[in-house]
Amino acid sequence: MYQHLLDIHNVSILTPEQIRDGWLHHIYSNEDAPNNENFLWVSNETAYYLMQDGLLPPSTSEPNKNPHYEMIDAQLTTEIFGLFAPTRPDIALRMAHLPIRTTAKNNAEWAAEFYVVMYALASYVDNELSMKKKVFWLAEQARWRLPNGTPVAGMYDYIKEAYDANPDKNDWESTRDEIYERYQVGGGDSYVYNQSFDAGINFAASLVSLFYGEGDLPRTIRIGSLTGWDSDNPTATWGGLLGFMLGRKNVEWAFEQDDLAETYWISRTRRNFPDRTPDMAGEDTFPLMAKRGVYIIDRVVIEELGGGVDLENDVWYIPDHGGDFSPAKLLQK
Repeated sequence: MYQHLLDIHNVSILTPEQIRDGWLHHIYSNEDAPNNENFLWVSNETAYYLMQDGLLPPSTSEPNKNPHYEMIDAQLTTEIFGLFAPTRPDIALRMAHLPIRTTAKNNAEWAAEFYVVMYALASYVDNELSMKKKVFWLAEQARWRLPNGTPVAGMYDYIKEAYDANPDKNDWESTRDEIYERYQVGGGDSYVYNQSFDAGINFAASLVSLFYGEGDLPRTIRIGSLTGWDSDNPTATWGGLLGFMLGRKNVEWAFEQDDLAETYWISRTRRNFPDRTPDMAGEDTFPLMAKRGVYIIDRVVIEELGGGVDLENDVWYIPDHGGDFSPAKLLQK
């Protein structure tokens, strides 16, 4: 939906009104949805009805309006903004700010930003590195965005240290169990557990699958889906990141199959999207979606990054800031 809104409005940064109007136009309420299920939960659900009542982002994530502001919602809806600003996490964060603040604040906001940073830098990481070294480098850069002294920063540092100290890298369960004891039960790093949809506990769980998955796509997905809590969502985040870095052919190779589906059936849960594939099942395809995404990146590269686009050779030219990438400068809150 966010890609669609950027596309139809021909902008790189959405306004509060564009976000509200897009949500209300494309998302059912429970009252008018088929079977009375609009496929929204916790903070997304609350934000939707706040928009119906006339509120705009970021007010829809303020704690006095939305009691679910520290749930996982923004972590699973905003990573794509990192892809829209290749090599520039600062621009990606500016693009993602209001979409994140539609539903999240504080720890939930910072966790979502962590993922956005990794997605943005996936176009920057040294291609000569192994996949394991790539994902660890990306995580280290994104750590700069987590404010020191916050629960999410403490979680990152604790879990990374637990992984490093563990001599058996197949024993991810021990670190998962430590998360349960330290954070859900013990309230470590000033974290207060509420429910399995919390942004914090799921951010911690995502780091288990990221570190112990070590850049291996099937292994990362397997660990992520078994870790617990709201496990499908962090798993989808890493599937998207690693899949982007690997490319389709390598994803097919990783799963030993070459017949991955291309069609996308958005009307199952959303409404008022055009049917771009009238002769096929669903309303869209992933190649068509990717093509529109590339068009958005073209605009961002020119208008936000100050670069250029060579359509003939299919190349983006992005200024390198003198060759000095400083995560501390671009990311530290």
